[in-house]
Amino acid sequence: MKLTIINAKTDLGVMVDGSDKGPEIISEHFKNNDKINKIITIDKPNVIKSKDKNDLEKNIDAVNIFNEKLYNSVLEVKNNNDFPIVLGGDHSLAIGSALASIKKEGKLGMIWIDSHGDYNTFETTRTGNLHGLPLACLNHQTKDRLSFFHNGNYYDPKNTIIVGGRDIDPWEMPNIKDAGVTLFTTEDIRDQGIENIIKKAMDIALKNTNGVHISYDLDVIDPQIAPGVSVPAINGITEDEAYKIADEVLKYIDHIKSIDIVEFNPTRDINHKTENIAINILDKVIKSKDI
Repeated sequence: MKLTIINAKTDLGVMVDGSDKGPEIISEHFKNNDKINKIITIDKPNVIKSKDKNDLEKNIDAVNIFNEKLYNSVLEVKNNNDFPIVLGGDHSLAIGSALASIKKEGKLGMIWIDSHGDYNTFETTRTGNLHGLPLACLNHQTKDRLSFFHNGNYYDPKNTIIVGGRDIDPWEMPNIKDAGVTLFTTEDIRDQGIENIIKKAMDIALKNTNGVHISYDLDVIDPQIAPGVSVPAINGITEDEAYKIADEVLKYIDHIKSIDIVEFNPTRDINHKTENIAINILDKVIKSKDI
């Protein structure tokens, strides 16, 4: 098995522009890496992006078109027995990425490393930014409106864990609790330690499943350390904690079926701080695979 990097160039799920430019900047550093079989690029549809604050399903058609393309691309990679690493791009892309992985694997757990819950539905979203809905979609809480292209299992909320959540909407939190998703906050990380949190998360994700999908949002890191994200959330984890999370997760690499690294926005970065962190996390992923 070799690795395939997929540049998922989209910022359609968020009003802030720029995250579509992040993937190629990161993957450029790995184009000559012997472990990388190939690098695939998926561009967003050529549409006028809606930024209407009253539009509560912004760019839904374009997001669905993009995610269908990504879904088919990830499936092709997995059918070729390569390991897919999807670089984003805003977090709405995880719909295409993660559903393709579970389509191939049958049943997976989900570890969602993020300062946000991304668990709004069309009934609870206040912004209409679709990058606030993907985890709910992956648990089939938005029915098929963001996943019409998928015919297969969804992720069971009981095998779904959010790690690092701290900026969760008050109207979104009941969705998380009612579904039965496990939430470990930034405070939990500091109180219990990263090693304990990741062990608990993996135990939950791997219970009666065939593996796990990892979706790592860079905005879990404090914006003073990693400013290059579209929706920063204060009081985040440190750079060392970000690497420690990656290291602890990657101890379970034999159970990991696919990985996203998302939300790098180079237009908001300062002195390549976030870029360098993303490169280092991706480097850890690549080195963890015994090829």
